[in-house]
Amino acid sequence: MLDRAAWIKAAIDLLADGNLDGLRVEVLAKRLGVTKGSFYWHFKDRRDLLDAVLDDWKEGRIRDIRKQTAADPGEELGAIRHTIAIYSAARNRRGIAIERAFRVWARQDPRAAAVVEEVDAVRLDCARRLFLARGLPAGEAAARSILLYAYVFGVALMHCDGFDADLNAARNRITELIAE
Repeated sequence: MLDRAAWIKAAIDLLADGNLDGLRVEVLAKRLGVTKGSFYWHFKDRRDLLDAVLDDWKEGRIRDIRKQTAADPGEELGAIRHTIAIYSAARNRRGIAIERAFRVWARQDPRAAAVVEEVDAVRLDCARRLFLARGLPAGEAAARSILLYAYVFGVALMHCDGFDADLNAARNRITELIAE
């Protein structure tokens, strides 16, 4: 029998594949190769699963955001660059697919919207603190934290391969514009 965490992981994987509507007990059971009875051992109903998925994603994202933006005094610039690099890395495609799925879900579900809003607030606050620690005024720090995440999420949604610029050079220049 699978544990609760396996069901949650499978649900997140299904979401990342772009299938919020297909996030059903039967679909998950089939994907996991078990009966629906296993599901009901761990969850009261589908809403219980959805709430568990939201909680798991929120806790994981907040933990990772805090870890990614942690910096010793004087090391804030490195943490800012690191955060941009992590989010804009090609290997982060799965993470971006999951992020996108939760944002689509948030358009349809008030609880999901509240969770996404909470994660974004932590994201922006952590980045803002890095900029403040670098000596930027509060308004500038807030603006740059928004710019940082607007860039990394925006570029993740775009297909820039056909663009005639050197993408690595552009990414480096954008990082410097945001971080400096």
